[in-house]
Amino acid sequence: MSTLARPARPVLLLLVLLAGWLSLGVATAGPAAAHAELVSTDPGEGARLDEVPGQVTLTFSEGVSLGAGYARVLGDGGERVDTGAAEVDGGTVTVPLRDDLPDASYVVTYRIVSADSHPISGAFAFVVGDGELADAGAVADDADVDPLVAAALPAARSLGFAGLAAGLGVPAFLVLCWPAGWASARMRRITSVGLGTAAGAAVLTFLLQGPYAAGAGLGSLLDPALVSTTASSSFGLTTLGRAALALVLLGLLLPLWRRGAQPSAQEQAGLAVIGAGVVLTTAAVGHPVAGPVPVFATAVTAVHVAAMALWLGGLAALLAGLVRPGAEAGELAGALPRWSRIASGSVAALVVTGVVQSVREVGSPAALVSTTYGWLLLGKLALVLLLLAAAGVSRVWVQQHLGVSRPRPGSRRRVTAHAFAAGDPDGPVETAARARAAVQARGAVEDVGPLRRSVLVEAAVAAAVLVLSAVLVGTPPARASVAQPVDVTLPLQSAAGESGSVQVSVDPARPGANTLHLYLFDDDGQLAQPADLRVTLTEPEQEIGPLDVDLEPAGPGHWVADGMSIPGAGTWTVAVSVRLDEFTATTASTDFPVR
Repeated sequence: MSTLARPARPVLLLLVLLAGWLSLGVATAGPAAAHAELVSTDPGEGARLDEVPGQVTLTFSEGVSLGAGYARVLGDGGERVDTGAAEVDGGTVTVPLRDDLPDASYVVTYRIVSADSHPISGAFAFVVGDGELADAGAVADDADVDPLVAAALPAARSLGFAGLAAGLGVPAFLVLCWPAGWASARMRRITSVGLGTAAGAAVLTFLLQGPYAAGAGLGSLLDPALVSTTASSSFGLTTLGRAALALVLLGLLLPLWRRGAQPSAQEQAGLAVIGAGVVLTTAAVGHPVAGPVPVFATAVTAVHVAAMALWLGGLAALLAGLVRPGAEAGELAGALPRWSRIASGSVAALVVTGVVQSVREVGSPAALVSTTYGWLLLGKLALVLLLLAAAGVSRVWVQQHLGVSRPRPGSRRRVTAHAFAAGDPDGPVETAARARAAVQARGAVEDVGPLRRSVLVEAAVAAAVLVLSAVLVGTPPARASVAQPVDVTLPLQSAAGESGSVQVSVDPARPGANTLHLYLFDDDGQLAQPADLRVTLTEPEQEIGPLDVDLEPAGPGHWVADGMSIPGAGTWTVAVSVRLDEFTATTASTDFPVR
């Protein structure tokens, strides 16, 4: 995130986009965008069976893997009764059971890894015969994430983001704004340390993934089994690829630093390709690769990461050059106006892609203020606004000391450091302009205190933004944490065809108590009063139901079931049967997810 961005336009763009989202309720979208959820099980939770099934099946909302986790079935005494050969096919986990098991209560316990690399764990029980249902929580021994591992992961991600900003953003700043900076030892150190940090943080993240998924501690960081499991996953391969590309980029930059001159166009193209690979491997893990349209989500995240690196990298270069005024600071002053325009584009890209990501991960305005992910996102937004305010102070300084004023007709042209940065090398007029601009830039640097302070504020706030971003990566998306109420209008079907309609709403569509509202309409769209009305709930996958719903009249054509109980998560079917008269019966049904 750069100094000198034009804050007014990005802030306005951010507010307009957020206002549009809040007013239109962008997320009419369906279920979760990331983080796998258990949709159904066979046998169902709390089911009572006549005989022991041959296997237990768990169905999740997205593709999962066992990774360093497990899926097992335990008997009354806590002993394993599965064969130990659980299989995964997309979002379905199948656990075969041993033969000749007795009638008893069994507990299914699982810890799987979702497509976004985060572990999901849980347990449920079923009983065979007339015995008592076991307490799944008492029998299962699911391990939580170790607190040290939980703290180390966001720390590693934060270091990785900071390393990317320095390692990618500083060279980009030099190419676009300050070619003379290739001879700066300070810029060389920042870039080298940044790329080394990015590679090291990627390796550390790779090693931490095994204990994170398995619920183990830091002592298992180098456990061969966990390392092997992570290395065979798409997350592990992508993370190691990021580390390798960062080291390759560092190797390509070393001879350029020794030469101390601007890279050729061909060299710049090579650096850009490797840098794009680092950006893509950063974007292609976590939430973007899970849920709907992963290619689009990954592309949006890649643009977000690239804009972040460009903005923060420029900030790092300016901060290093302005801390100690001197000849280098004077040269940097000439690059500031050009950097201001580039930073504005970076900010606009960050705002647009950030809002797109928020819509996908949050899903609805209500989720923004009712989930941990939503509150973290709001905190990040507040810091970004503070960052833009600091950037505004920097821009005012640039306009006052190094800005370009438009010449009036008949007036003498005012030449500034911008002219010095972008002037035509031909001709005595341009040469004189550059000389005058250089004198002005050196004079401006003597009064660089306000700019230096605003840059320091930007750097401090940017560090906090990076930490929040790293925490958000490991937090379940708000969309996956909030149930989506149901509100649909269905045509009523009879033997003779459609006959009226029924509007059904279920809120909040969570296990436990819910409220159902039902409105009945005739063919003319008027509220109707039938001879008889019945509503049932069924969960076909878990073989639950049909369960009758007790309705209370709430007005003409309107019924309410307040406190309607939904036994558990799954994909439920609500069916409405309407008898209009002695000879006409109609039905309607719809499926809805319960989390």
